Amino acid sequence: MSATIEQQAKELSAASASQLPPEAAAVFGAEQQHWREQSLPDGIVRAGDRIEDFTLPDATGAPVSLGELVADGPAVIVFYRGGWCPYCNIALRTYQTELVPELERYGAKLVAISPQQPDQSLSTKEKAELTFAVLSDPGSKFASTLGIVFTPTDEVLAAQRTLGLDLAQVNETVELPMPTVLILGSDRVVRFADTHADYTTRTEVSDIVAALATAGPS
Repeated sequence: MSATIEQQAKELSAASASQLPPEAAAVFGAEQQHWREQSLPDGIVRAGDRIEDFTLPDATGAPVSLGELVADGPAVIVFYRGGWCPYCNIALRTYQTELVPELERYGAKLVAISPQQPDQSLSTKEKAELTFAVLSDPGSKFASTLGIVFTPTDEVLAAQRTLGLDLAQVNETVELPMPTVLILGSDRVVRFADTHADYTTRTEVSDIVAALATAGPS
């Protein structure tokens, strides 16, 4: 049996703890603990909400609309922070290997969205050998309408820069979406919503498949 996202993430966290500079590790650890202790913000997207149609560029710059995604069945929409995030890459690769084969039976499409520009999305898609669409949400504007966007603290941003990651350059914004999975029907109503404030945790494939099975008519 393949390792769950949780198992893979825990292995990554353990390895990172011994490899990161102590100061950076302390900052990131405090950030993760903070989010574990927080409730999700008010106004966050929930099951039963209806999502306004949107059009975002894919990894080649071609426009993709929500209407297209749900035209023939439900859409599984994954929000991730960027290809620079190792926890995001674990989730995306797991969705490719474990979730994609399950989608056909539900007539569902999978799409991943991050603030990164199309060229960065293309790099993520190619490195992870993703067969599903990867879209760009410049400035996290669409994610903001769903209430899932936050701004890292100055301490976190500074620690990232010491490791060579400048979000303002890589993502062209320091605002990030909380890792979120939505399942939408053809009416654009959310059938399933799962948001994680702690970016080291993600929605498991088994939970998405179970939600697809019980989501009802699209």
